[in-house]
Amino acid sequence: MTETQAPTPLRIKLDARDNVAIVANSGGLPAGTVFDDGLTLVDAVPQGHKVALEDIAAGGSVIRYGEVIGIAVKALPKGSWITEFLVDLPAAPALADLPLATRPAPDLPPIEGYTFQGYRNADGSVGTRNILAISESVQCVAGVVDHVVAIIKAELLPKYPNVDDVVGLGHAYGCGVAINAPAAIIPIRSLQNLTLNPNFGGEVLVIGLGCEKLQPERLLPGKTADAAAGDILSLQDEKFVGFQAMVAGILEMAEERLKRLNERRRETCPASDLVVGVQCGGSDAFSGVTANPAIGFASDLIVRAGGTVMFSEVTEVRDAVHLMTPRAVNAEVGRAILREMAWYDRYLAEGETDRSANPSPGNKKGGLANVVEKALGSIAKSGKSPIAAVLSPGERATTKGMIFAATPASDFVCGTQQLASGMTLQVFSTGRGTPYGLAAAPVIKVATRTDLAKRWHDLMDLDAGRIATGEATIEEVGWELFRLILEVASGRKPWSDQWGLHNALTIFNPAPIT
Repeated sequence: MTETQAPTPLRIKLDARDNVAIVANSGGLPAGTVFDDGLTLVDAVPQGHKVALEDIAAGGSVIRYGEVIGIAVKALPKGSWITEFLVDLPAAPALADLPLATRPAPDLPPIEGYTFQGYRNADGSVGTRNILAISESVQCVAGVVDHVVAIIKAELLPKYPNVDDVVGLGHAYGCGVAINAPAAIIPIRSLQNLTLNPNFGGEVLVIGLGCEKLQPERLLPGKTADAAAGDILSLQDEKFVGFQAMVAGILEMAEERLKRLNERRRETCPASDLVVGVQCGGSDAFSGVTANPAIGFASDLIVRAGGTVMFSEVTEVRDAVHLMTPRAVNAEVGRAILREMAWYDRYLAEGETDRSANPSPGNKKGGLANVVEKALGSIAKSGKSPIAAVLSPGERATTKGMIFAATPASDFVCGTQQLASGMTLQVFSTGRGTPYGLAAAPVIKVATRTDLAKRWHDLMDLDAGRIATGEATIEEVGWELFRLILEVASGRKPWSDQWGLHNALTIFNPAPIT
């Protein structure tokens, strides 16, 4: 018998100014572990959690990413495990007097020749999928839409092989709400812009009840009353005698649209037609080390190819906003970033809470002490490209390049809002693991740790954990992700689509419910 050799202790320090590092070894390291430079662990430290690289005095700064992520609540000796309970949340960056558009654009030359097979629409946009969407003007009709979607999937879709799917655009809005409240514009324009998503090919069918506050024609912006009427079915229409008559009416209108969608074919489109959303969920301390930087590199490649990338999650940008405003292409865009931060600060204050409600218990178990540390890792998804535009929640993207689309950090709310903003494919990083997916757009999931990628081998699409172990560089994984994006945009199914794992849409509604 031979003794089991102890693993080489590994830690990751991200910036020369850092006084903490995270333990990289699978399963963590026991107390007494000695690193090559003599650092000795005072405590057992789980994988992804922080260890003090020097003595930190009570009230001293805890520094990671070269930024202060917290204040030590007591003296933290060198080699000790720094848990979230030992670090107080520092004040958020003040929004006044932040530098706006002061950082020169990095030297990221254009790249050419990259294409994907997409569905070009009459308005010039390009979808990655060919989907029939059935929207609801009010949640009252959700059961009917679900019933009809099931029939279409079973009986009609097999007749139209060039149509990828049929999805119901369900939500909890439309009536029993303060329809004219100022904040109501957010859910209303979100629902309007969802119908315009390029993956639906302009063939959206709207099902209404008839008495709702949000009248169905409002969900078809840009159409005349007569044109809108041709895309709307109201269940209270007196011509329907019984439920089966309603179902038959919807199926007839749906089949008309399926016939037109079935005539569409994928065609070669430049990468400049991509509109990709990036998001993270079930994050851990490796998110800002492996997956998010690789996503950021791939995001820069899309921007260099002339495409569009949107990053979001206001509370996971707020504490790093001082690093974002200098990247704005001009002062107006910088002020727009601050506008969205200030709006969300007020929104949280009205709910008698603040940014400390983020992160989740799972994030903390994965090594993230607080929202400051989480934000500094989250913004890595945005790469280095200049920020070209800012969208308020539910607004549609009209500018190419790197865009900040303001949304809550909630996975399913962020995904829904990015769809409303025109996203046709999403890249989602996770360290703790999640089966999250969207029916309206493919979702590529990137694991921050190789342990997760192996354990969830049929849920994770890409392993970025190889960066932590030195098996691959950020650039190598970034290029791999970029090529995977092109493949998925061309029709390849990521794992969530292969299994049919799709979260319900969740519209952001900060307005009153009556």
